[in-house]
Amino acid sequence: MALILLGQGGAAGPLFEDRSDALPAHQYAGGWEHFVGGGVAVFDCNADGLPDIYAAGGANPSRLIVNQGGFAFRDAAVPEIAGVTGAYPIDIDGDAHVDLFVLRVGPNMVLRGGPNCTFEDATEAWGIPQDDSWSTAFTAWWEEGAQRPTMAVGNYVDRDDPDGPFEACDDNQILWPSAKGYRAEALTPGFCPLSILAAQDARGQLGLRLSNDRHYYVKGGYEQMWDIAERRFLTEADGWPTVALWGMGIASRDLTGDGRDEVMLTSMGDQVLQIAEEGGSYRAAPFDIGTYAQRPHTGGDGRPSTGWHAEFADVDNDGRADLFIAKGNVDQMPGMATRDPNNLLMLGHDGRFSEAAAEAGIATMHRARGAALADFDGDGRLDLVVVNRRAPMELYRNITPDTGKRLAITLRQKGPNRDAVGARITVETEGVPQSVQQVIGGGHAGGQLLPRHFGLGNATRARVTVAWPDGSTGVYDLAAGEIHLIERP
Repeated sequence: MALILLGQGGAAGPLFEDRSDALPAHQYAGGWEHFVGGGVAVFDCNADGLPDIYAAGGANPSRLIVNQGGFAFRDAAVPEIAGVTGAYPIDIDGDAHVDLFVLRVGPNMVLRGGPNCTFEDATEAWGIPQDDSWSTAFTAWWEEGAQRPTMAVGNYVDRDDPDGPFEACDDNQILWPSAKGYRAEALTPGFCPLSILAAQDARGQLGLRLSNDRHYYVKGGYEQMWDIAERRFLTEADGWPTVALWGMGIASRDLTGDGRDEVMLTSMGDQVLQIAEEGGSYRAAPFDIGTYAQRPHTGGDGRPSTGWHAEFADVDNDGRADLFIAKGNVDQMPGMATRDPNNLLMLGHDGRFSEAAAEAGIATMHRARGAALADFDGDGRLDLVVVNRRAPMELYRNITPDTGKRLAITLRQKGPNRDAVGARITVETEGVPQSVQQVIGGGHAGGQLLPRHFGLGNATRARVTVAWPDGSTGVYDLAAGEIHLIERP
Protein backbone atom coordinates (compact mmCIF):
# COMPACT_ATOMS: atom_id res chain seq x y z
CA MET A 1 0.00 0.00 0.00
CA ALA A 2 1.60 3.28 -1.12
CA LEU A 3 0.09 6.06 0.92
CA ILE A 4 0.60 9.68 -0.08
CA LEU A 5 3.85 10.89 1.46
CA LEU A 6 3.69 14.58 0.66
CA GLY A 7 4.49 16.63 3.75
CA GLN A 8 6.31 19.61 5.12
CA GLY A 9 8.21 17.71 7.84
CA GLY A 10 9.12 18.88 11.31
CA ALA A 11 5.68 20.25 12.19
CA ALA A 12 4.46 20.09 15.77
CA GLY A 13 1.75 17.62 16.70
CA PRO A 14 -1.92 18.62 16.54
CA LEU A 15 -3.31 20.75 19.35
CA PHE A 16 -6.89 21.77 20.19
CA GLU A 17 -8.40 24.03 22.84
CA ASP A 18 -11.76 23.24 24.42
CA ARG A 19 -14.35 25.85 23.39
CA SER A 20 -17.40 23.79 24.34
CA ASP A 21 -18.69 26.60 26.56
CA ALA A 22 -19.35 28.61 23.39
CA LEU A 23 -22.20 26.24 22.45
CA PRO A 24 -25.73 26.34 23.83
CA ALA A 25 -26.34 23.44 26.23
CA HIS A 26 -27.36 20.36 24.26
CA GLN A 27 -27.02 16.59 24.50
CA TYR A 28 -28.27 13.51 22.70
CA ALA A 29 -30.39 11.46 25.09
CA GLY A 30 -33.06 8.77 25.31
CA GLY A 31 -33.61 5.06 25.86
CA TRP A 32 -32.61 2.04 23.78
CA GLU A 33 -33.96 3.60 20.56
CA HIS A 34 -31.26 6.24 20.96
CA PHE A 35 -28.37 3.96 21.84
CA VAL A 36 -27.36 4.60 18.20
CA GLY A 37 -27.59 7.81 16.21
CA GLY A 38 -26.63 11.18 17.61
CA GLY A 39 -25.46 12.66 14.33
CA VAL A 40 -24.61 16.25 13.46
CA ALA A 41 -25.07 18.13 10.17
CA VAL A 42 -22.62 20.95 9.42
CA PHE A 43 -23.29 23.45 6.63
CA ASP A 44 -23.58 27.18 5.96
CA CYS A 45 -27.24 28.17 6.36
CA ASN A 46 -26.87 31.94 5.89
CA ALA A 47 -24.11 32.24 3.23
CA ASP A 48 -21.70 34.05 5.56
CA GLY A 49 -18.88 31.58 4.92
CA LEU A 50 -19.03 30.10 8.44
CA PRO A 51 -20.22 26.54 9.21
CA ASP A 52 -23.44 26.19 11.21
CA ILE A 53 -24.61 23.15 13.19
CA TYR A 54 -27.79 21.06 13.32
CA ALA A 55 -27.53 18.46 16.10
CA ALA A 56 -29.75 15.45 16.75
CA GLY A 57 -31.30 15.31 20.20
CA GLY A 58 -32.90 11.88 20.48
CA ALA A 59 -35.49 12.24 23.23
CA ASN A 60 -34.53 15.93 23.39
CA PRO A 61 -35.47 18.32 20.58
CA SER A 62 -32.91 18.67 17.82
CA ARG A 63 -31.07 21.98 17.70
CA LEU A 64 -29.93 24.51 15.09
CA ILE A 65 -26.85 26.43 16.24
CA VAL A 66 -25.73 29.40 14.15
CA ASN A 67 -22.08 30.42 13.96
CA GLN A 68 -21.63 34.16 14.57
CA GLY A 69 -17.86 34.17 14.08
CA GLY A 70 -15.06 34.35 16.61
CA PHE A 71 -16.27 31.09 18.18
CA ALA A 72 -19.55 32.67 19.24
CA PHE A 73 -22.72 30.64 18.59
CA ARG A 74 -26.44 31.19 19.11
CA ASP A 75 -29.64 29.18 19.03
CA ALA A 76 -31.79 29.66 15.94
CA ALA A 77 -35.49 29.04 15.45
CA VAL A 78 -36.23 25.72 13.78
CA PRO A 79 -39.26 23.40 13.82
CA GLU A 80 -39.14 21.56 17.16
CA ILE A 81 -38.60 17.87 16.43
CA ALA A 82 -38.00 15.06 18.92
CA GLY A 83 -36.91 11.53 18.11
CA VAL A 84 -34.17 12.75 15.75
CA THR A 85 -31.28 10.32 15.29
CA GLY A 86 -29.39 12.37 12.71
CA ALA A 87 -29.54 14.73 9.73
CA TYR A 88 -27.80 15.35 6.42
CA PRO A 89 -27.51 18.69 4.58
CA ILE A 90 -28.56 18.59 0.91
CA ASP A 91 -30.00 21.12 -1.56
CA ILE A 92 -32.95 19.00 -2.69
CA ASP A 93 -34.72 21.63 -4.79
CA GLY A 94 -31.63 23.38 -6.18
CA ASP A 95 -32.65 26.82 -4.89
CA ALA A 96 -29.22 27.65 -3.37
CA HIS A 97 -30.51 27.16 0.18
CA VAL A 98 -29.39 24.03 2.01
CA ASP A 99 -32.16 21.69 3.12
CA LEU A 100 -32.01 18.99 5.81
CA PHE A 101 -33.08 15.36 5.56
CA VAL A 102 -33.91 14.52 9.17
CA LEU A 103 -33.70 10.88 10.34
CA ARG A 104 -36.01 9.88 13.17
CA VAL A 105 -37.36 7.08 15.29
CA GLY A 106 -40.69 7.43 13.49
CA PRO A 107 -41.56 9.29 10.29
CA ASN A 108 -38.57 11.04 8.72
CA MET A 109 -38.82 14.70 7.79
CA VAL A 110 -37.38 17.17 5.33
CA LEU A 111 -36.75 20.76 6.37
CA ARG A 112 -36.59 23.17 3.46
CA GLY A 113 -33.94 25.82 3.93
CA GLY A 114 -34.58 29.50 3.31
CA PRO A 115 -32.71 32.80 3.73
CA ASN A 116 -30.98 33.55 7.01
CA CYS A 117 -31.08 30.04 8.47
CA THR A 118 -34.86 29.72 8.27
CA PHE A 119 -36.41 26.29 7.82
CA GLU A 120 -39.90 24.97 7.19
CA ASP A 121 -41.31 21.46 7.18
CA ALA A 122 -41.52 20.38 3.51
CA THR A 123 -42.10 16.66 4.13
CA GLU A 124 -45.65 16.62 2.77
CA ALA A 125 -45.12 19.26 0.09
CA TRP A 126 -42.24 17.29 -1.41
CA GLY A 127 -44.02 13.96 -1.16
CA ILE A 128 -41.59 12.20 1.18
CA PRO A 129 -43.07 8.74 1.94
CA GLN A 130 -43.96 8.25 5.59
CA ASP A 131 -43.72 5.21 7.85
CA ASP A 132 -42.83 4.45 11.45
CA SER A 133 -39.36 2.98 10.88
CA TRP A 134 -36.31 3.59 13.05
CA SER A 135 -33.99 5.34 10.58
CA THR A 136 -30.27 5.48 11.20
CA ALA A 137 -28.52 6.07 7.85
CA PHE A 138 -28.87 8.25 4.74
CA THR A 139 -27.23 9.00 1.41
CA ALA A 140 -28.21 10.66 -1.86
CA TRP A 141 -27.15 10.93 -5.49
CA TRP A 142 -28.46 12.40 -8.75
CA GLU A 143 -29.46 10.11 -11.60
CA GLU A 144 -28.64 11.48 -15.06
CA GLY A 145 -31.24 14.02 -16.11
CA ALA A 146 -33.13 13.89 -12.80
CA GLN A 147 -34.59 17.07 -11.35
CA ARG A 148 -34.39 15.80 -7.77
CA PRO A 149 -31.93 13.53 -5.97
CA THR A 150 -32.47 9.84 -5.42
CA MET A 151 -32.17 9.13 -1.70
CA ALA A 152 -31.56 5.98 0.30
CA VAL A 153 -32.58 5.51 3.93
CA GLY A 154 -31.19 2.83 6.19
CA ASN A 155 -33.62 1.46 8.78
CA TYR A 156 -32.49 -0.31 11.93
CA VAL A 157 -34.50 -2.79 14.06
CA ASP A 158 -38.18 -3.32 13.25
CA ARG A 159 -39.74 -2.23 16.55
CA ASP A 160 -43.06 -3.88 15.62
CA ASP A 161 -41.58 -7.36 15.19
CA PRO A 162 -42.84 -9.44 18.15
CA ASP A 163 -39.88 -11.80 17.82
CA GLY A 164 -37.34 -8.96 17.94
CA PRO A 165 -35.16 -7.15 18.51
CA PHE A 166 -32.52 -9.70 17.46
CA GLU A 167 -32.72 -10.94 13.86
CA ALA A 168 -35.46 -8.34 13.31
CA CYS A 169 -33.74 -5.89 10.99
CA ASP A 170 -36.14 -3.70 9.02
CA ASP A 171 -36.21 -3.14 5.25
CA ASN A 172 -34.19 -0.24 3.91
CA GLN A 173 -35.68 2.16 1.37
CA ILE A 174 -34.73 3.89 -1.82
CA LEU A 175 -36.71 7.06 -2.49
CA TRP A 176 -37.04 7.57 -6.24
CA PRO A 177 -38.14 10.97 -7.60
CA SER A 178 -41.56 10.83 -9.23
CA ALA A 179 -44.12 13.22 -10.68
CA LYS A 180 -45.86 13.41 -7.30
CA GLY A 181 -42.77 13.71 -5.14
CA TYR A 182 -41.06 10.47 -4.19
CA ARG A 183 -41.80 6.78 -4.53
CA ALA A 184 -40.45 4.38 -1.89
CA GLU A 185 -38.99 1.01 -2.89
CA ALA A 186 -37.85 -1.53 -0.33
CA LEU A 187 -34.18 -2.47 -0.47
CA THR A 188 -33.90 -5.98 0.93
CA PRO A 189 -32.48 -7.82 2.69
CA GLY A 190 -31.79 -5.30 5.42
CA PHE A 191 -29.17 -6.04 8.06
CA CYS A 192 -29.57 -3.02 10.39
CA PRO A 193 -27.31 -0.41 8.75
CA LEU A 194 -25.80 2.41 10.76
CA SER A 195 -24.21 4.06 7.73
CA ILE A 196 -24.87 4.22 3.98
CA LEU A 197 -22.75 5.87 1.30
CA ALA A 198 -23.42 6.32 -2.42
CA ALA A 199 -20.03 6.85 -4.05
CA GLN A 200 -17.76 5.65 -6.83
CA ASP A 201 -16.41 2.29 -5.66
CA ALA A 202 -13.13 0.52 -6.42
CA ARG A 203 -14.51 -0.56 -9.81
CA GLY A 204 -15.10 3.05 -10.78
CA GLN A 205 -18.88 2.47 -10.65
CA LEU A 206 -21.47 4.21 -8.53
CA GLY A 207 -22.24 1.88 -5.64
CA LEU A 208 -24.39 2.03 -2.55
CA ARG A 209 -22.36 0.75 0.40
CA LEU A 210 -24.19 -0.31 3.57
CA SER A 211 -22.37 -0.96 6.84
CA ASN A 212 -24.50 -3.18 9.07
CA ASP A 213 -24.66 -3.85 12.80
CA ARG A 214 -24.05 -7.53 13.52
CA HIS A 215 -25.30 -7.02 17.09
CA TYR A 216 -28.86 -7.22 15.77
CA TYR A 217 -28.62 -9.25 12.59
CA VAL A 218 -26.62 -11.78 14.68
CA LYS A 219 -26.17 -14.29 11.86
CA GLY A 220 -26.69 -14.50 8.12
CA GLY A 221 -25.90 -10.84 7.52
CA TYR A 222 -22.87 -9.06 6.07
CA GLU A 223 -21.61 -5.79 4.65
CA GLN A 224 -23.44 -4.90 1.43
CA MET A 225 -22.74 -3.12 -1.86
CA TRP A 226 -25.64 -2.38 -4.20
CA ASP A 227 -24.75 -1.55 -7.80
CA ILE A 228 -26.82 1.54 -8.58
CA ALA A 229 -26.73 1.16 -12.36
CA GLU A 230 -27.55 -2.57 -12.37
CA ARG A 231 -29.93 -2.35 -9.39
CA ARG A 232 -28.50 -5.43 -7.64
CA PHE A 233 -26.30 -6.41 -4.72
CA LEU A 234 -22.73 -7.41 -5.55
CA THR A 235 -21.47 -10.87 -4.58
CA GLU A 236 -18.13 -12.61 -4.29
CA ALA A 237 -18.35 -13.34 -8.02
CA ASP A 238 -18.10 -9.57 -8.54
CA GLY A 239 -15.07 -9.36 -6.25
CA TRP A 240 -17.16 -8.17 -3.31
CA PRO A 241 -15.91 -10.04 -0.20
CA THR A 242 -18.28 -11.41 2.42
CA VAL A 243 -17.48 -9.45 5.57
CA ALA A 244 -19.56 -9.41 8.75
CA LEU A 245 -18.86 -6.88 11.49
CA TRP A 246 -20.56 -4.60 14.01
CA GLY A 247 -20.71 -1.82 11.44
CA MET A 248 -21.24 1.71 12.75
CA GLY A 249 -19.82 4.33 10.37
CA ILE A 250 -18.20 4.83 6.96
CA ALA A 251 -15.43 7.21 5.92
CA SER A 252 -14.15 7.29 2.34
CA ARG A 253 -11.10 8.96 0.82
CA ASP A 254 -8.34 8.22 -1.68
CA LEU A 255 -5.24 7.66 0.45
CA THR A 256 -2.95 6.29 -2.24
CA GLY A 257 -3.39 8.85 -5.02
CA ASP A 258 -4.70 6.31 -7.53
CA GLY A 259 -8.17 7.88 -7.83
CA ARG A 260 -9.89 5.05 -5.93
CA ASP A 261 -11.20 5.66 -2.42
CA GLU A 262 -10.09 3.63 0.55
CA VAL A 263 -12.92 2.99 3.02
CA MET A 264 -12.88 3.09 6.81
CA LEU A 265 -15.51 1.00 8.61
CA THR A 266 -15.96 1.64 12.32
CA SER A 267 -17.09 -1.21 14.53
CA MET A 268 -17.09 -2.74 18.00
CA GLY A 269 -13.53 -3.95 18.32
CA ASP A 270 -11.47 -3.53 15.16
CA GLN A 271 -11.87 -0.43 13.03
CA VAL A 272 -11.40 -1.84 9.52
CA LEU A 273 -9.62 0.07 6.75
CA GLN A 274 -10.26 -1.41 3.31
CA ILE A 275 -7.75 -0.69 0.54
CA ALA A 276 -9.17 -0.26 -2.96
CA GLU A 277 -7.51 -2.68 -5.40
CA GLU A 278 -6.76 -2.08 -9.06
CA GLY A 279 -9.08 -4.91 -10.10
CA GLY A 280 -12.05 -3.29 -8.39
CA SER A 281 -12.12 -5.21 -5.09
CA TYR A 282 -10.97 -4.37 -1.57
CA ARG A 283 -8.50 -5.89 0.88
CA ALA A 284 -8.02 -5.28 4.57
CA ALA A 285 -5.15 -2.94 5.44
CA PRO A 286 -2.18 -4.50 7.24
CA PHE A 287 -2.42 -4.40 11.01
CA ASP A 288 0.73 -2.30 11.45
CA ILE A 289 -0.78 0.61 9.53
CA GLY A 290 -2.21 1.77 12.86
CA THR A 291 -5.89 2.21 12.02
CA TYR A 292 -7.46 -0.77 13.80
CA ALA A 293 -7.70 1.17 17.08
CA GLN A 294 -9.33 -1.83 18.73
CA ARG A 295 -8.71 -0.82 22.35
CA PRO A 296 -8.65 2.51 24.24
CA HIS A 297 -5.33 4.30 23.89
CA THR A 298 -5.61 5.99 27.30
CA GLY A 299 -7.73 5.80 30.45
CA GLY A 300 -6.77 2.32 31.61
CA ASP A 301 -9.74 0.35 30.20
CA GLY A 302 -8.39 -2.65 28.32
CA ARG A 303 -11.68 -3.90 26.86
CA PRO A 304 -12.46 -3.48 23.14
CA SER A 305 -13.46 -0.07 21.81
CA THR A 306 -16.69 0.95 20.05
CA GLY A 307 -16.25 3.22 17.03
CA TRP A 308 -18.99 5.46 15.59
CA HIS A 309 -18.48 8.44 13.29
CA ALA A 310 -15.28 8.35 11.24
CA GLU A 311 -13.88 11.13 9.08
CA PHE A 312 -10.75 11.61 6.99
CA ALA A 313 -9.40 15.17 7.04
CA ASP A 314 -6.04 16.92 7.06
CA VAL A 315 -5.82 18.31 10.58
CA ASP A 316 -2.31 19.79 10.27
CA ASN A 317 -2.48 20.70 6.55
CA ASP A 318 0.60 18.65 5.71
CA GLY A 319 -0.96 17.12 2.59
CA ARG A 320 -1.87 13.81 4.21
CA ALA A 321 -5.40 12.85 5.28
CA ASP A 322 -5.65 12.12 9.00
CA LEU A 323 -8.49 10.13 10.61
CA PHE A 324 -10.85 11.03 13.46
CA ILE A 325 -12.99 8.29 15.07
CA ALA A 326 -15.70 9.05 17.65
CA LYS A 327 -15.73 6.37 20.36
CA GLY A 328 -18.06 5.36 23.17
CA ASN A 329 -19.87 2.42 24.73
CA VAL A 330 -23.35 1.74 23.33
CA ASP A 331 -24.67 2.17 26.87
CA GLN A 332 -23.42 -0.22 29.57
CA MET A 333 -22.20 -3.18 27.50
CA PRO A 334 -19.94 -5.02 29.97
CA GLY A 335 -17.74 -6.63 27.35
CA MET A 336 -16.78 -3.29 25.82
CA ALA A 337 -14.74 -0.38 27.17
CA THR A 338 -16.69 2.23 29.12
CA ARG A 339 -13.71 4.61 29.25
CA ASP A 340 -13.31 4.82 25.51
CA PRO A 341 -11.62 8.01 24.24
CA ASN A 342 -11.92 9.31 20.68
CA ASN A 343 -9.10 8.66 18.24
CA LEU A 344 -7.12 11.19 16.22
CA LEU A 345 -4.89 9.13 13.94
CA MET A 346 -2.27 11.21 12.14
CA LEU A 347 -0.87 9.91 8.85
CA GLY A 348 2.90 10.10 8.88
CA HIS A 349 5.69 10.14 6.30
CA ASP A 350 6.08 6.38 6.65
CA GLY A 351 2.50 5.70 5.53
CA ARG A 352 1.36 4.69 9.02
CA PHE A 353 -1.12 6.33 11.36
CA SER A 354 -0.18 7.28 14.93
CA GLU A 355 -2.46 8.17 17.83
CA ALA A 356 -2.49 11.84 18.85
CA ALA A 357 -5.87 12.44 20.52
CA ALA A 358 -4.60 12.62 24.12
CA GLU A 359 -1.77 15.00 23.30
CA ALA A 360 -4.11 17.05 21.13
CA GLY A 361 -6.56 17.47 24.03
CA ILE A 362 -9.62 15.73 22.55
CA ALA A 363 -9.49 12.29 24.21
CA THR A 364 -12.55 12.72 26.43
CA MET A 365 -14.40 9.75 27.93
CA HIS A 366 -17.99 10.63 27.00
CA ARG A 367 -20.05 8.27 24.82
CA ALA A 368 -19.34 10.04 21.53
CA ARG A 369 -21.57 9.46 18.52
CA GLY A 370 -21.61 11.99 15.66
CA ALA A 371 -18.87 14.48 14.85
CA ALA A 372 -17.52 16.82 12.18
CA LEU A 373 -14.20 18.43 11.34
CA ALA A 374 -14.86 21.90 9.93
CA ASP A 375 -13.19 25.31 9.95
CA PHE A 376 -15.53 27.13 12.32
CA ASP A 377 -13.42 30.30 12.63
CA GLY A 378 -12.10 30.59 9.07
CA ASP A 379 -8.41 30.43 9.99
CA GLY A 380 -7.63 27.56 7.60
CA ARG A 381 -7.41 24.88 10.30
CA LEU A 382 -10.12 22.26 10.83
CA ASP A 383 -11.86 22.44 14.19
CA LEU A 384 -13.94 19.67 15.78
CA VAL A 385 -17.51 19.30 17.04
CA VAL A 386 -18.66 16.10 18.78
CA VAL A 387 -22.16 15.00 19.81
CA ASN A 388 -22.22 12.80 22.92
CA ARG A 389 -24.89 10.51 24.30
CA ARG A 390 -26.16 11.73 27.67
CA ALA A 391 -23.35 14.28 27.88
CA PRO A 392 -22.93 17.83 26.53
CA MET A 393 -21.75 18.53 23.00
CA GLU A 394 -18.07 19.35 22.66
CA LEU A 395 -16.39 21.97 20.48
CA TYR A 396 -12.64 22.23 19.98
CA ARG A 397 -10.65 24.93 18.21
CA ASN A 398 -7.65 23.75 16.23
CA ILE A 399 -4.63 25.75 17.45
CA THR A 400 -1.98 23.47 15.98
CA PRO A 401 1.18 25.56 15.47
CA ASP A 402 3.17 25.65 12.23
CA THR A 403 0.53 23.99 10.07
CA GLY A 404 0.90 23.82 6.34
CA LYS A 405 -1.05 25.85 3.85
CA ARG A 406 -4.55 24.90 2.82
CA LEU A 407 -6.82 25.10 -0.19
CA ALA A 408 -10.63 24.92 -0.04
CA ILE A 409 -12.90 24.34 -3.02
CA THR A 410 -16.61 24.91 -3.53
CA LEU A 411 -18.17 23.33 -6.63
CA ARG A 412 -21.14 24.84 -8.46
CA GLN A 413 -23.02 23.89 -11.59
CA LYS A 414 -26.27 24.89 -13.23
CA GLY A 415 -29.30 22.66 -12.92
CA PRO A 416 -30.81 20.67 -10.09
CA ASN A 417 -27.57 19.10 -8.81
CA ARG A 418 -26.21 22.48 -7.87
CA ASP A 419 -23.43 21.22 -5.59
CA ALA A 420 -22.13 18.75 -8.19
CA VAL A 421 -22.67 15.66 -6.05
CA GLY A 422 -20.83 12.83 -7.80
CA ALA A 423 -17.85 14.96 -8.88
CA ARG A 424 -14.25 14.14 -7.96
CA ILE A 425 -11.71 16.82 -7.06
CA THR A 426 -8.02 16.01 -7.56
CA VAL A 427 -5.39 18.36 -6.14
CA GLU A 428 -1.73 18.01 -7.17
CA THR A 429 1.33 19.65 -5.63
CA GLU A 430 4.86 18.59 -6.58
CA GLY A 431 3.29 15.85 -8.69
CA VAL A 432 1.58 14.22 -5.71
CA PRO A 433 -2.22 13.88 -6.06
CA GLN A 434 -4.97 13.98 -3.45
CA SER A 435 -8.53 13.26 -4.50
CA VAL A 436 -11.92 13.58 -2.82
CA GLN A 437 -15.39 12.70 -4.02
CA GLN A 438 -18.27 15.11 -3.61
CA VAL A 439 -20.74 12.90 -1.74
CA ILE A 440 -23.70 13.11 0.63
CA GLY A 441 -23.88 10.25 3.13
CA GLY A 442 -21.59 8.06 5.16
CA GLY A 443 -20.27 9.02 8.57
CA HIS A 444 -22.61 8.07 11.39
CA ALA A 445 -26.04 9.76 11.22
CA GLY A 446 -24.65 13.07 9.95
CA GLY A 447 -22.53 14.77 7.33
CA GLN A 448 -21.29 18.05 5.88
CA LEU A 449 -21.98 20.29 2.91
CA LEU A 450 -19.05 22.70 2.96
CA PRO A 451 -16.05 23.68 0.80
CA ARG A 452 -13.74 20.69 0.40
CA HIS A 453 -10.55 21.17 2.41
CA PHE A 454 -7.05 20.12 1.25
CA GLY A 455 -3.77 20.55 3.10
CA LEU A 456 -0.88 21.57 0.84
CA GLY A 457 2.17 21.44 3.12
CA ASN A 458 4.57 24.19 1.98
CA ALA A 459 3.13 24.49 -1.54
CA THR A 460 1.80 27.90 -2.54
CA ARG A 461 -0.20 26.74 -5.55
CA ALA A 462 -1.92 23.57 -6.71
CA ARG A 463 -3.10 22.04 -9.96
CA VAL A 464 -6.75 21.14 -9.49
CA THR A 465 -8.74 18.82 -11.74
CA VAL A 466 -12.50 18.50 -11.38
CA ALA A 467 -14.23 15.52 -12.96
CA TRP A 468 -17.83 16.74 -13.12
CA PRO A 469 -20.81 14.40 -12.74
CA ASP A 470 -21.53 14.53 -16.51
CA GLY A 471 -18.03 13.21 -17.32
CA SER A 472 -16.50 16.52 -18.40
CA THR A 473 -13.33 17.77 -16.72
CA GLY A 474 -11.79 21.11 -15.90
CA VAL A 475 -8.23 21.94 -14.90
CA TYR A 476 -7.36 24.96 -12.74
CA ASP A 477 -4.24 26.53 -11.23
CA LEU A 478 -5.19 27.81 -7.78
CA ALA A 479 -3.42 29.67 -5.00
CA ALA A 480 -3.14 28.30 -1.49
CA GLY A 481 -4.77 29.97 1.48
CA GLU A 482 -8.11 30.72 -0.15
CA ILE A 483 -11.59 29.29 -0.63
CA HIS A 484 -12.09 28.96 -4.39
CA LEU A 485 -15.43 28.74 -6.17
CA ILE A 486 -15.23 26.53 -9.28
CA GLU A 487 -18.21 26.68 -11.60
CA ARG A 488 -18.78 24.19 -14.39
CA PRO A 489 -18.86 26.02 -17.74
